[in-house]
Amino acid sequence: MENVKWKTRGVLASVLAMGLLLSACGSEGATETESEAADTSGGTEDVKLVLNWFPKSQHGGVYSALEKGTFEENGLNVEVEPGGPQVSPVQIVAAGDAQFGLAHADQMLIARNQGIELVAVAATMQGSPQAFMYHKGEDIQNFEDLNGREVFVQPGITYWDFLKNKYDLSKVTELGYNGQHVNFIDNKTSVTQSFVTSEPFFMEQEKVQVETMLVSESGYDPYNVVLFVTKDYLESHKETVQKFVSSYIKGWQSYEQSSDEINQVIVGENPNIALEALDFETKTQHEYIYGKDAAEHGIGYMTEERWDTLKKQLLEIGLLKEDFKTSEMFTTEFLPAHE
Repeated sequence: MENVKWKTRGVLASVLAMGLLLSACGSEGATETESEAADTSGGTEDVKLVLNWFPKSQHGGVYSALEKGTFEENGLNVEVEPGGPQVSPVQIVAAGDAQFGLAHADQMLIARNQGIELVAVAATMQGSPQAFMYHKGEDIQNFEDLNGREVFVQPGITYWDFLKNKYDLSKVTELGYNGQHVNFIDNKTSVTQSFVTSEPFFMEQEKVQVETMLVSESGYDPYNVVLFVTKDYLESHKETVQKFVSSYIKGWQSYEQSSDEINQVIVGENPNIALEALDFETKTQHEYIYGKDAAEHGIGYMTEERWDTLKKQLLEIGLLKEDFKTSEMFTTEFLPAHE
């Protein structure tokens, strides 16, 4: 299987070759199938999607839609740009260098506070799998039990600001999180930020027994891996947005049944992740994508109540300076009707 075949299908070259062949043979020799292929290919629109991280199972719907030709069927030629620690989907999309991006809901609200008008069109994860991970057997029952411990956490991460505002965490020793877990493994009383969809698997590989406490237990539970566009792009390209969202949701529907196949594709795009890690992520993220509100209303579902709650939380801790209507921040009009 070609890992990047959607990038190099040579659609335009095929159409050109078909045109030359038809010219040589005469229009009467064209078959109905050939004519339809030329018409369809001629309407293909190029768009770019920026991921929120390197390719993982949390992008399974994207790669399923690519691999199975769903985007192409809807007239879209999609280029995927991987994310990473130095990549900001919000800034790239806002600058007009990509049409679609993936980010977490709190990142989008903070961008709005900075004058960047984004609109969410589908929430991949109905909640946040972000958590604190600690060694099994440590007596951690609530967030204030983090006091007296070293906690590895990324400076400026939004949920940590929320937790410090809600709880007395003055006796926590904050240490910068760099994505490595060597120091956490060596320090049995320490705690580290994590995703329940990934880090516990890595610890299992190291034969380190761990437990986790979800950040959402504090009441802070933003939508994760949210598909977004700019307000201006949405207003002027509604048809394209509809095609993309429809393909995206169909990709996630397909991924639920074909994750084994698509995870092989993702490994090809991101050789630094093991297939076993992707399989673990696929299983643990299932409830976030297909369960919760999505079970009743469909994949990608969002509510104004959830956006309002998050907005109020960010206002309370000073990460938002001005209030605004969250109805301007999201829309479900492009999501398929759910029976």
